Amino acid sequence: MSKRLLWLAGVLVLLALPLYLEAQWLKAGQYMMIGAVGAIGLTLLTGQAGQLSLAHGFFLLVGATSYTVLSGPGDNLVGLGLDPLLALVGAVVITALTGMAFAPVAGRLRGIYLGVASLALVFLGLYLGQEWETLTGGTSTGRAPAAFELFGFSFSNSGEFAIAGLPIRGAERIWYLFLALLAIAYLLARGAVRTRAGRSWRAVRDNEAAATAMGVDVARTKAAVFAVSSAYAGLAGVMTVLWFDILKPDESEFGTYGVNTSIAFLAMVIIGGLGSVTGAVVGALVVFGLPQLLTLYSTDLGWFTGSITPVLVSSFVYGAAIVLVVLFEPGGLAALGRRLKELRR
Repeated sequence: MSKRLLWLAGVLVLLALPLYLEAQWLKAGQYMMIGAVGAIGLTLLTGQAGQLSLAHGFFLLVGATSYTVLSGPGDNLVGLGLDPLLALVGAVVITALTGMAFAPVAGRLRGIYLGVASLALVFLGLYLGQEWETLTGGTSTGRAPAAFELFGFSFSNSGEFAIAGLPIRGAERIWYLFLALLAIAYLLARGAVRTRAGRSWRAVRDNEAAATAMGVDVARTKAAVFAVSSAYAGLAGVMTVLWFDILKPDESEFGTYGVNTSIAFLAMVIIGGLGSVTGAVVGALVVFGLPQLLTLYSTDLGWFTGSITPVLVSSFVYGAAIVLVVLFEPGGLAALGRRLKELRR
């Protein structure tokens, strides 16, 4: 009962935060939610099914581009002008199908070989993002996505809406949208882990030969979990383009959808605990949250001068966190939480 009360209190706090925080703090929280959605998808693939992937940045780009094309107007660029909700669902489906198309490779490789093969997708995304300017708008200007709307209600600054006399503008509306998407993603993942599909993922992770003997179709299971993980990354990509309010393909492999982003998502699931859905959310708070918080506090702290930036410091911090987790607590923060719970009992 106390656990439910804690969850309820946490939800109430998250719902009330937009009424008290400034827009810059809400933007930081929104970015953490993006990381949490993507990390949940990766922990299902890597932690639950044992399939190493470094292609999350690529699937983010697929989701972001699909939403922008499906919802955008077809003037000088390709655009279908669909309803934003339909475009969001379509972007998730397209990204899932793209992940499933990688299944033949995933079915034949494992471990570091699979990781290297998936990394090639990031460089493919870099090339396609730069070349398909009719879809992405190119690296110089990019293209703006359509503002998200739900049953006529706009999640932008247009229109007037208030709660308890306080105006709810674009930053607050996007906060509630992202919070709803994160809640749906979290609950679906927790449910999937407990189902037959989740058990088949873990069987493939532990021993493919034994899984085959128990009647698990290994190739089909790998394809399915890659599709699920890619769908989560696609949703995170849609959230990313709504957060930036622009789709802009990377100019190098170290951009928004590049290698560094894929490594950051892998860091989230390692720090949070491989296979733990809740741990993935906590890992996202560390990896994506720390740079945002340090940036907001950079002026007051006066720590960052010259080439020392909040992003660089954050990279060292979560890099050290990965080393500490691997050495002292391979189960990550999730295992540490379980240990503390047992000590309290």
